[in-house]
Amino acid sequence: MAGESRKAGRLPPQWFRRAAWKFHRGLYRITGGRLGLWHPKPGGWGALRLTAIGRRSGQERSVILGYFKDGPDYVTMAMNGWIEGQPAWWLNLQANPEATIVVRGGELQRVRARAAEGEERDRLWARWREIDKDLDGWAAQRSTMAEVVVLQVLGA
Repeated sequence: MAGESRKAGRLPPQWFRRAAWKFHRGLYRITGGRLGLWHPKPGGWGALRLTAIGRRSGQERSVILGYFKDGPDYVTMAMNGWIEGQPAWWLNLQANPEATIVVRGGELQRVRARAAEGEERDRLWARWREIDKDLDGWAAQRSTMAEVVVLQVLGA
C-alpha cells in the first residue's frame, strides 16, 4: 500500500500495552459497562465491545476495540497492538464470522465480520490514517499486513 513505509514513534513496551488493555477491560467490567465504551468524536475513533465464539473453545470471548462508522457498518483493525501475528478475536471471527457488538448506550447488535479488500480497504485505511497520522509507520513495524475489518450489522 502506498505510503505505508513512514516511520512512527516508538510504541510503549508490550507489557505496558497488555496492562492497559487489562485495565480497560476491568474498568468496563467493574462499572457494569458504564465506562470503557465511547462513540467516535469528529476526527477520532470510538470503542465498542465485540463478543465472538472461540474457534477452539466454543466459548464466548469478548474484547474492546477501536472503531469508526462507515454508513451502517463498524470498521476496526486487526492489528494486535502492532505486534506480530493476528489477534485471537480476528482468528475467532475468521472461523465463525457472526458475533455481537455493543456500543456506548446501545443495545446488543448482531454483526458479520469480513476483511475489507481492494478499493474498499484502501478507502477505509485512508479514513484510519485521518484519525491516526502515524498509522503507516505503525503498520510498517509488522511483517504482516494489518487487516481492516468490517462489522456488518445483520438485519440493518
